[in-house]
Amino acid sequence: MKQLTIMLACLLTGLGFSCRQPDRTETATTTPAATQADSLTVSAPTPTTHTAPEWAKNATIYEVNVRQFSEKGDLAGVEVQLPRLKELGVDIVWLMPIYPIGKEKRKGSLGSPYSVASYTDVNPAYGTLDDLKRLVKRAHDLGLRVILDYVPNHTAWDHPWVKAHPDWYTQVKGKMSSPLDENGKPTGWDDVVDLNYDNPAMRKAMTDAMTFWVRETDIDGYRMDVAGLVPATFWQELRPTLDKIKPVFMLAEAEADTNLFRNGFNMNYAWAMHALLKDIAKGKRQALAIDSLLAQRRSVYPAWAYQMQFTQNHDENTWNGTLSESFGAGAKAFVVLTSTFNGMPLVYNGAESGLNKRLQFFEKDPIIWGNYPEATFYKSLLTLKHRNRALWNGEAGGDLIKIPTGRDEQVYAFFRQRDMDRVVVLINLSSQPQTIRLGGEGYDGRYIEIFNQQPFELKPNMNLTLKPWEYRVLTN
Repeated sequence: MKQLTIMLACLLTGLGFSCRQPDRTETATTTPAATQADSLTVSAPTPTTHTAPEWAKNATIYEVNVRQFSEKGDLAGVEVQLPRLKELGVDIVWLMPIYPIGKEKRKGSLGSPYSVASYTDVNPAYGTLDDLKRLVKRAHDLGLRVILDYVPNHTAWDHPWVKAHPDWYTQVKGKMSSPLDENGKPTGWDDVVDLNYDNPAMRKAMTDAMTFWVRETDIDGYRMDVAGLVPATFWQELRPTLDKIKPVFMLAEAEADTNLFRNGFNMNYAWAMHALLKDIAKGKRQALAIDSLLAQRRSVYPAWAYQMQFTQNHDENTWNGTLSESFGAGAKAFVVLTSTFNGMPLVYNGAESGLNKRLQFFEKDPIIWGNYPEATFYKSLLTLKHRNRALWNGEAGGDLIKIPTGRDEQVYAFFRQRDMDRVVVLINLSSQPQTIRLGGEGYDGRYIEIFNQQPFELKPNMNLTLKPWEYRVLTN
């Protein structure tokens, strides 16, 4: 069963990561057919609702690489920066794995945080259980929430379960195996061993470990690594168990399987959108392709589901490139887009300091914080998300309504409105100046541009010229 699950999940991933954009979108223009990857047909999940906690409706999320977040690389180094993150506009603090790291078959000198040697202990290099409790309490006192990165698909080779319960692991030709791809070939992550979810005792132990952190440290939920490789029945059983302790927020590192929302998750990754935006930045695709992908996601995702929008995360930064490497001169334009259209925006640690290096994954490589030169930019976007209901998440936010520009291949323009709150976004997603003529209706009025705080009036049929990669975010 586990091998079949792996094969199916990897196959879906290979076909384009998934299907979705979380909320609703309307377009005023006809868009070309989506690419095969964008239009991957996945049946819509049955309408089982796992309501996100009330506090998530206008939340933003910030990923913390504990090892690289401070010179010492520990939980105390995160705790001391929580007030700054609150001021930045962060709501959810996502901690990358805080567990002891396996030594057997370790990669590099410090190992991968996703090679877990114990599910119920804190990595001694990061601190103690009391340190984590203190961090969570401090976060809650500030009005922040904390979710832990959890690794349910595999453990380190020197995890106690390996010797005590070899039947808890996937067997290939009678031997425990590292995760394999859909063709039965090694994935390259030979520092971990694959778990067998056909074993009821293992599932019980896994559930107990996950409830431990919620009960003992009062965390607010989880980011689940490779969630699509774990059987649906496990998630269906887990979510009610966690919610009995407290309402939790669940993020799936997956996109292909829309049924993860039915099975217990509130949010997944917008991997396909991320790939599309990188192609637009490189001139390989047109801005119009965004509409096709949004429409396809809208057709199969429940309205209450969230999708995490991002330009960077730990995988992208380490393996594929920095923000500037991925998006070039248009980097900020794409940050603006992912922060204002449907979904919850993710900020990867160091972005507010203009992080310009790929953080090493297996070694110590601390972030150079400096004087946070990009903090004002990110704060403007995150605080707008908080106060303007048009940008809220899921059903709490406003529909995305396209504004025709006459240059829709290069310019992405839209407005969102909820009650009396409205946000208008105009972005030139090209390296050339674009003169546009605004069409449609419903967006005219007087606004304030959030970055320069200058008044700005919009009228239908007015002409505007946008410089290469220029963006304007207007709010009433």
